[in-house]
Amino acid sequence: MSAKTIAIANQKGGVGKTTTTVNLADALASSGMPTLIVDMDPQANATSALGLEKKPGAGIYEPLLSGSDLSGRVISTNRENLWIVPSELDLAAAELELSSQPNYLVKLRSSLRALSQNYGLHAILIDCPPTLGLLSMNSLCAADLLLVTLQSEYLALEGLGQIVGVVNQLRESGANPGLSLGGIVMTMYDNRTRLSFEVWQEVNLHYPDEIFRTAIPRTVRLSEAPSFGKTIFEYDPNGPGAKAYLALGKEVKSRFFSSES
Repeated sequence: MSAKTIAIANQKGGVGKTTTTVNLADALASSGMPTLIVDMDPQANATSALGLEKKPGAGIYEPLLSGSDLSGRVISTNRENLWIVPSELDLAAAELELSSQPNYLVKLRSSLRALSQNYGLHAILIDCPPTLGLLSMNSLCAADLLLVTLQSEYLALEGLGQIVGVVNQLRESGANPGLSLGGIVMTMYDNRTRLSFEVWQEVNLHYPDEIFRTAIPRTVRLSEAPSFGKTIFEYDPNGPGAKAYLALGKEVKSRFFSSES
């Protein structure tokens, strides 16, 4: 069985994208699904958030450029059912180098193919950089689904329209005809404010089938956990952040993987 690949993206930084990648992956893995994180952000925040060292030459950079099998770069996160292909700072140079290569939009897709088919994975989560450059385009062309993390503020709605437009362009151009907008996760949600509720309503009006019922609350614990190299389930297992990501994991599993469970 091939894994389902989900790109987690937003061209704006600081919207809970990496936090969602790491904690959603841990939630899926804890439910019994073999899960792989692919860290496509040169800042390597998903790698360090799991307490792993950023090592030059040990990440996705070389396989991405060559289109070679990624299996040699997969490492354990020391958590059951959860692995990662780490990032490295050299990945920042890949934007320039990719642009001069043929088939530059599908390099990651070819690298992931053997992993998806041969290693017993159920889910691959790609943590995209906070831009819509070639690294993000490669991630979207390798994905079956896009999951957008959307901060609960009005300016975020403009960015949502942009990234949905990119999905449509990639699909219509034939670069990834199977790509779809799988879901929208509201992050940094504060149920005490009218603004968060109004943004939720607006997104629900335009994307009623895509928005998840679970919103991720704004909590200090979620911000602190990566600095300790821990997921929220390890750092604050009984807090609102852990409860939210556990609920999101159940929603994602039901929506995308129900036929496999």
